[in-house]
Amino acid sequence: MILQPENWAAPIGYTNGVAVQGRQIFVAGQVGWNPATCQFEAGDLTAQVRQALENIVAVLKEAGAGPEHLVRLTWYITDKSAYNAARREIGRAWKDVIGRHYPPMSLVVVAALLEDRALVEIEATAVVPDDSSPGTRIP
Repeated sequence: MILQPENWAAPIGYTNGVAVQGRQIFVAGQVGWNPATCQFEAGDLTAQVRQALENIVAVLKEAGAGPEHLVRLTWYITDKSAYNAARREIGRAWKDVIGRHYPPMSLVVVAALLEDRALVEIEATAVVPDDSSPGTRIP
């Protein structure tokens, strides 16, 4: 169920809140590197976002879940200006990897991330509904 207080402007690219029930999956912060080699193959923000999202989807798949089960993401970025400049491209990467599913999200600008080459790190939470609960797909 989407939680959208009356008289609030509709959010763009995310949802203000959701209420769900089911098996919870917590995905550690994913950076934009190749998870097999722990090496960054791209130095630009959009490519790292795409890779971090692909990494999240791979972890979800291990739990029998998909992007449609995401209920919360927290993004950590190192450069607000770069993020704002790349919003359109980041949106395309999002749609390519996640689709048209927009869970609640927070974006935090940080001074640095643990991996020196990382420009973004994304934590995720997903919920896979049990047989008696409604789906978590957010329209």
